[in-house]
Amino acid sequence: MNKKTLVLGASLNTSRYSYMAILKLKNYNHEVVALGVKEGVVADVKIDVDRKNYTDLDTVTLYINPTIQKEYYNYIISLQPKRVIFNPGTENPEFMKLLRDENIKVEVACTLVLLSTNQY
Repeated sequence: MNKKTLVLGASLNTSRYSYMAILKLKNYNHEVVALGVKEGVVADVKIDVDRKNYTDLDTVTLYINPTIQKEYYNYIISLQPKRVIFNPGTENPEFMKLLRDENIKVEVACTLVLLSTNQY
């Protein structure tokens, strides 16, 4: 099942987990959009630097630390994804509560592991 996913904190650096997540999501046939600080392309996915009004998002997977997340709270909530995945190092109880208050599912997990174990 295709789960349109926003990779937030996308990077062109091949050693970054966000880069690996884009590749793996594409490999598992999920539609991917990406937002980062540098424009570029990873596996035919354009990394946007401007916050776009992405529609029909199933998942936002976070690769930004909790301090940076604060400036994205309202933006992510406005996208109305079905869930937000907090990858290791991105855990943020304050944001998790805000998301749950908006009936957005919260998962503390690793996107790469979820894909590898067919739990995505």
